[in-house]
Amino acid sequence: LKDLPQIDQAVLDLEWVQRLYSMMALGKRMVVALAILLALGVLLVVGNTIRLAIESRRDEIVIVKLVGGTNAFVRRPFLYTGLWYGLGGGILAWLIVGLGLFWLGSPVAELAGLYRSQFELQGLGIGDSLMLWLSGGLLGLLGAWLAVSRHLGAIEPR
Repeated sequence: LKDLPQIDQAVLDLEWVQRLYSMMALGKRMVVALAILLALGVLLVVGNTIRLAIESRRDEIVIVKLVGGTNAFVRRPFLYTGLWYGLGGGILAWLIVGLGLFWLGSPVAELAGLYRSQFELQGLGIGDSLMLWLSGGLLGLLGAWLAVSRHLGAIEPR
């Protein structure tokens, strides 16, 4: 920049750059912590939903066990339900991210243009989208597994 005729003096403030990198590292850690808390929330919500489904179908479960149904046979529909809840949550999260990017795209592009920057928001790629859907489905399945394992053993025919 010093070589340009319009510039009299150029000073590089390395402390500012170090502060920026520290703030970015802090932001990354906060995002990871938030992701862990949201994943825990998914487990709890799906687990509670499955627990309520088990309680509402208690009589059916008792009858199925009376005629010889195993715990694995009774567990299977609840696991499918948890998988579908998690997958649906992942797809809903993907749609919310897409709408957020659409909503913020033009203001960010305008701001980047004011700074003569080529920065633009990028959406989730195919791999990231599949990872989001898969992790949502697996979290739903795990939440259902935990809930069914905990509550199904307490239901036995008399």
